[in-house]
Amino acid sequence: MRKETQAAHAFSFEEVCRKLEVDSMQGLTPTAVNQRQKKYGKNELEPKKAESWWLRLLKQFHQPLIYILLGAVLVTFFLGEYIDSLVIFAVVIINAFISFVQETKAVRALDALSRSMITETTVIREGKRKKVDASDLVPGDIVFLRSGDRVPADMRIVKTKDTRAEEAALTGESIPVEKSPAELPEDTPLADRKNMLYASTHITYGQVTGVVTSTGEFTEVGKISELISGVEKLDTPLTKSIQSFSHLLLWIIIAMAIMAFGIGYFIQGDPPGEVFMAAVALAVGAIPEGLPAALTITLAMGVSRMARRHAIIRKLPAVETLGSTMVICSDKTGTLTENQMTVQKVFDGTRAFNLTGSGYHTRGEITLDEKNVISDNYPALKTTLYCGLLCNDSGVEEVEGEYKIQGDPTEVALIVAAMKSGLTREHCEKKYPRLDTIPFESENQLMATLHEWKDSHRIFVKGSIEKVLQKCDEMMDEQGKTVPMNREVILQKAEKLANKGLRVLAFAWKKAEKNELNWEDIESGCIFTGLQGMIDPPRQEAIQAIQTCHRASINVKMITGDHACTAQAIAIQLGIIDSKDTGSTLTGSELAHLTDKELQETVHKTHVFARVNPAQKLRLVKAIQSQKKVVAMTGDGVNDAAALKQADIGIAMGITGTEVTKEEADMVLTDDNFASIEAAVEEGRGVFDNIKKFIVWTLPTNIGEGSVILLAILLGTALPVSPVQILWINMTSALFLGLMLAFEPKEKDIMQRTPRDPTQPLLDRSLILRILIVGGILLGTAFYIFASQLDKGKTLAQAQTAAVTVFIVVEAFFLLNCRSLSKSIFHVGLFSNLWIWGGITLMAIFQLLLIYVPFMNTLFQTAPISLTTWGTILLFGLGTHFFMFLYKQAERKLIE
Repeated sequence: MRKETQAAHAFSFEEVCRKLEVDSMQGLTPTAVNQRQKKYGKNELEPKKAESWWLRLLKQFHQPLIYILLGAVLVTFFLGEYIDSLVIFAVVIINAFISFVQETKAVRALDALSRSMITETTVIREGKRKKVDASDLVPGDIVFLRSGDRVPADMRIVKTKDTRAEEAALTGESIPVEKSPAELPEDTPLADRKNMLYASTHITYGQVTGVVTSTGEFTEVGKISELISGVEKLDTPLTKSIQSFSHLLLWIIIAMAIMAFGIGYFIQGDPPGEVFMAAVALAVGAIPEGLPAALTITLAMGVSRMARRHAIIRKLPAVETLGSTMVICSDKTGTLTENQMTVQKVFDGTRAFNLTGSGYHTRGEITLDEKNVISDNYPALKTTLYCGLLCNDSGVEEVEGEYKIQGDPTEVALIVAAMKSGLTREHCEKKYPRLDTIPFESENQLMATLHEWKDSHRIFVKGSIEKVLQKCDEMMDEQGKTVPMNREVILQKAEKLANKGLRVLAFAWKKAEKNELNWEDIESGCIFTGLQGMIDPPRQEAIQAIQTCHRASINVKMITGDHACTAQAIAIQLGIIDSKDTGSTLTGSELAHLTDKELQETVHKTHVFARVNPAQKLRLVKAIQSQKKVVAMTGDGVNDAAALKQADIGIAMGITGTEVTKEEADMVLTDDNFASIEAAVEEGRGVFDNIKKFIVWTLPTNIGEGSVILLAILLGTALPVSPVQILWINMTSALFLGLMLAFEPKEKDIMQRTPRDPTQPLLDRSLILRILIVGGILLGTAFYIFASQLDKGKTLAQAQTAAVTVFIVVEAFFLLNCRSLSKSIFHVGLFSNLWIWGGITLMAIFQLLLIYVPFMNTLFQTAPISLTTWGTILLFGLGTHFFMFLYKQAERKLIE
């Protein structure tokens, strides 16, 4: 907000106009407009300069594992193995291209915000109304808006006529807000400033004139754009773990290569050229060439599976981040709730009726004591429903199976409630035509309509409880007769409904004789008929999803701009908090007085945050992250965008979500269903499981290859496997064997586990020990087979071919063992992943080609081996599988 109009809500509109040097009746002169445009600039949001596509592409190569692969490209090229060099380079390019495509819709949030403000608007300049581009507005412009218009800038209301504004995208308020020009206290929260209008919101009802106080980046939505641009996107748990692991692996490979060169040259005294080639072979063997490709393809498979479950992933690592999520911070309106006001309770003065169904769909029943009732048998109930239906200026219609509303959601809820009793708007308006209206005004807090009614006329009144009861002296009893009104009972019932988070309206009627309606006609003598309590109900599927999240040790917190009472009631219904746990709610005004340290202590035990503004949402996410928690943030409004970007994973709603939130999100839910998040978390955990299985499977091969080269150098013997043969092992086994783990189904207990702690290493001690054991088995077996072949008089090519086959066969058997890191292959299902068996078959075919096809013998320096050698190698492979099976069984018993 401009300096001269800071806290405009705290001043009268006359004072605001005086500060802005404008006459509210005449508006600005062209000269004043030009001067202010030069001073303040266009009423637009300047988009952040987009990163060029080539720079985004280059960043895909800025990863330690890619450096290792590029090193492999250079090594193989140096060795003259141009085909292998080209293959590895192709893996690098494909890996980068897939990631680039996934992220090519990079941050466009500010562009989306800028587009959202482009519109025409009506202004008063030099005493005349005229249409101008909203981008030409300046502070001091007098703007006229009516129902359906988008608010083009932040404005202080000058005068209003029955105005309501829909501000859910900015504040989280679930129903349109009634507007009034009366000044307010300076510390009034944003969502409660009824004398202000804010850019990007909409007028849903009435007319309003306001004076522009802020434009462009100085508007409230402009401040959100600054929050977004100032947020640094965090690395995901997966990228952090992989980066740490890759750096460690890089230094181990370099150290081993240097050690191998030192031993061969300084201790063994071998020629430097020969020793250098052996060190290169060791480095090539230790590089897991298939790991980046496996990561990318496994994540891409997760993307595909999530898409089938209504979750679109915009950034690949977000797939795994979901699996590590510890806290989900969810917006209320439209995310956990239907975003459709629904009447749930009707009180007729003596009895409380329940209405089933939710949203704007007319399916539902009226029940009393859990039994369906017919409204004709309850006169006060039916009159209350008539009143809500006829004293109403809104509408609802079914279009292609979807219910579309016109007007105010609160009024639409009243129409739907009446339709559940069998009444229809068209029939009732034809039978009881409207003759006159007293429109709703925020100052009077009620609306009245005059209708033809059988042999006379009837006035229907609806409004706030206090205002309607002031007009009533009598009420309807159970038989529909008029009796003295019991004001205390009605107020007690209204308070109980309000405490449950319901918005309560009161209804009354009065006989009339004339054909016109004036205020004095309803000043007294009205007959109270009942109350209707409505709420934006929780999604039923969200309740189940939250229960599943709790079983998975995922904490769910509600962060909303709505009222504390409403938020708390919904949270109880959803199961986020217990009905006795009413103290776990914090409002924005309370939050504002907490220091960062106090907030970090409070945020752990608080589960509902109400009446919070965008900056506070961002602050809350940061406070949770400071406790080393992985945070997912869901939302649909502009007010959620900055917090979505700050969160480890931002989740936007695809249907009701604004373009801004979709652009900032890592994931978009196509069905706006919170339950889809639970499915996505499950998929994310499955993806991480499969990535970890691949790493546990592939690293023993690299350890075995590196160790067997190092042992050969120490013993001064020929290399059991050559560099080009190592490349064959690594590339073909990763493609035909390891990648099949990407198709491994999720284990049944995956949602009973606690989230993975991001501070813990990728591999725990148990898995590292398992990797070292299998690596040792490969080292011993390969060297034994190699040496025994030479002892039997076989050629070096035959001995090396046998050693290569050992690696392939043991890898294939160990692959079956890695399908689950804790259970046997029989527990997960021998044929539950047919891709595994297809991959093993293809690997066997290609290995046979390597051994027995002359062209391959020449290319890879291999030679045919005997059936006896095959039998020995297969026994070693089978023995490895059963040994690791017994190892897992023993490990499980120790844990239990």
